[in-house]
Amino acid sequence: MDESTTVVSLVEFLAQLFVFAIGIAALLIVILYVRDITQRRHAIRRNFPVIGRFRDFFEHLGVFFRAYFFALDREEMPFNRAERSWVYKASKNESNVVPFGSTRDLKKPGTTIFANTAYPTLSEDAAEPDSLLIGPYVPNPYEVKSFFHISAMSYGAISRPAAIALSNGARMANIWMNTGEGGLCEHHLTGGADIVFQIGTAKYGCRDADGSLSEQRLAELAQQSAVKMFEIKISQGAKPGKGGILPAAKVTEEIAEIRGIEVGKSSISPNRHVEIENTSDLLDYVAHIRNITKKPTGFKAVIGSADWIEEVCEEIVDRGEESAPDFIAVDSADGGSGAAPMSLIDNMGLPIREALPLVVDTLRGYGLRDRVRVISSGKLITPVEVAWALCMGADFVTSARGFMFSLGCIQALQCDRNTCPTGVTTHNKSLQKGLDIRDKSLRVMHYAQNIQHEVGTIAHSCGVREPREMERSHCRIVQANGLSIPLDLIRPNVEPGSLLANRKNN
Repeated sequence: MDESTTVVSLVEFLAQLFVFAIGIAALLIVILYVRDITQRRHAIRRNFPVIGRFRDFFEHLGVFFRAYFFALDREEMPFNRAERSWVYKASKNESNVVPFGSTRDLKKPGTTIFANTAYPTLSEDAAEPDSLLIGPYVPNPYEVKSFFHISAMSYGAISRPAAIALSNGARMANIWMNTGEGGLCEHHLTGGADIVFQIGTAKYGCRDADGSLSEQRLAELAQQSAVKMFEIKISQGAKPGKGGILPAAKVTEEIAEIRGIEVGKSSISPNRHVEIENTSDLLDYVAHIRNITKKPTGFKAVIGSADWIEEVCEEIVDRGEESAPDFIAVDSADGGSGAAPMSLIDNMGLPIREALPLVVDTLRGYGLRDRVRVISSGKLITPVEVAWALCMGADFVTSARGFMFSLGCIQALQCDRNTCPTGVTTHNKSLQKGLDIRDKSLRVMHYAQNIQHEVGTIAHSCGVREPREMERSHCRIVQANGLSIPLDLIRPNVEPGSLLANRKNN
């Protein structure tokens, strides 16, 4: 067979292949057409068969096109490009210095501005943050210097490499890592980080077969030297009044064993602890956990009203300050790393800007501020937000989504689908392989360190030695008229014990 004959045969084969492909495509279109005009679930596909299917595809792509092409640097939600860019650069330990002025609208109501002093603190006069003791009445108190830590993210909601990278990064940055309600696993311990064990409403990791609290298992967890504190989750920002949600696709054999649940079945936690029906029960439960573990114990909650916090403080005063939780983690009502119904994310509970001062002021008014440490959480991923929380009176700030960005999260909004393209929130091995544990561990460390460094820079510009010395007078908030006023005029400082004195007088 000569060369020309071979070429002709190849062309004929390709032509036949093309015709075959066209035929298959046509057959597929006919099948889709028939399916679309006969189904009754989707009006668009019924009225516009085949082409109506592109609607879902384009809607899916719209998230990515808005993020990278159409949204301006400071308008995307829940986190805009400028915020994510700062975290990415901080995580890579790259310079966050920018030229030619701010792109932020400094006249927008609610904008945070810090009041610089004419005589900033010199580098040689700056100080490291003081260590704070949590749990003065327990046999094993926890002493902490860092003010920025990793908030609750359950293993199961996040992937194995993500959990290991967070653990390693937390150890290197000397910060704690919260397990989330999904229980303690080997991946939390691998890196050697300090651990805060969260007790959710389903008691994952410390439950009996019937779902009740296992005191034996809890005591065993407390024997782990890495576990420094226990946090009772009353509610979380994404879904106050609703339990955690783990889709069936994420409930692998490993996850089921850690949590004590069935494989391949969606894991839906109760919407509250069955043991806690009132404030008295809450303090009893804190005491119960603390007596078993011999370690600092507190609770995490989204705040719904001042009345509840006042009720908690009054009960503590009646019982004595030893009965107080060792810490209160205040979560913001505008969501978190967990997936939840939109009605709860958008409309339930108080945001951190209102909730944090409410808790701090109430504790101060009842003379309990020095006894109870306050942890602030909720979209606080850049130095500005962290510094604001410290000015407002928080002892510590925690972040989940900030550390997800440090791991490479691109805000694809697929956390609940097991299809996370960066491997952070999926158990799909082919997607997990893109998350290099060694590299991401360093990024977690750099992010935590750079947050604390830049908050320190803000503090020194305000004229104080270290970040926890910042007060409300150091921060200003822009009002509707475009002018700013000091934070201590918006939320005046409460005199220690003033609410307690009013209670006695009444």
